[in-house]
Amino acid sequence: MDGILISSLGSVERSWTKWAAMRGVDPAYVLSFIHGRRAIESVALLRPDLDPGEELRLIEDIELADGEGITVLPGVTELIAALPRDRWTVVTSATERLARMRLEASGFTLPERLVTAETVSAGKPNPAPYLAGAALLGYAPGECVVFEDSASGVAAGCAADCIVVATTFSHEAEHLECADYLVRDLTGFTVSILPGDQGIVLGFTPLER
Repeated sequence: MDGILISSLGSVERSWTKWAAMRGVDPAYVLSFIHGRRAIESVALLRPDLDPGEELRLIEDIELADGEGITVLPGVTELIAALPRDRWTVVTSATERLARMRLEASGFTLPERLVTAETVSAGKPNPAPYLAGAALLGYAPGECVVFEDSASGVAAGCAADCIVVATTFSHEAEHLECADYLVRDLTGFTVSILPGDQGIVLGFTPLER
């Protein structure tokens, strides 16, 4: 979601900076650590002395109160419009409440079911979220394409044995090394739907490594 469909980077970083100040953690370290991870796992690692459930509720409330500056990223609207609704979903480290708020604020018609922080017992870089996404869509992981921008998300997609397309939106290419393809963003993707249940062909021009 974040860094692929939308950018809520400003909201995320303001919210986590506020939480860091409240909890006496270096904000720069927090911001270098949290992207692509479930908040409950981030807070448990950053402040293991605190109750992770209570800290999750706190950071979620802070983020829900800050919806300023959420934008749809380039190429996303066109790609989503070209995909059949039953062939894609969102696999995010955000909670369902936060994910739905951000996506609805961006004007998306949401998939009926999402994979969110509550869906799985282990978050990215564990492969569990993408294995759950593949199962939700009814396909083997190797038949699925993962779009990611974070190092932990790319690692999760690779570990799930999905095809991974990584954007360089938030991380440099050297942190996305296991991705099958690198792109700057989702601009210029084409979608060809094969007859029957043969699948979908995505057309795009990857970056040179």
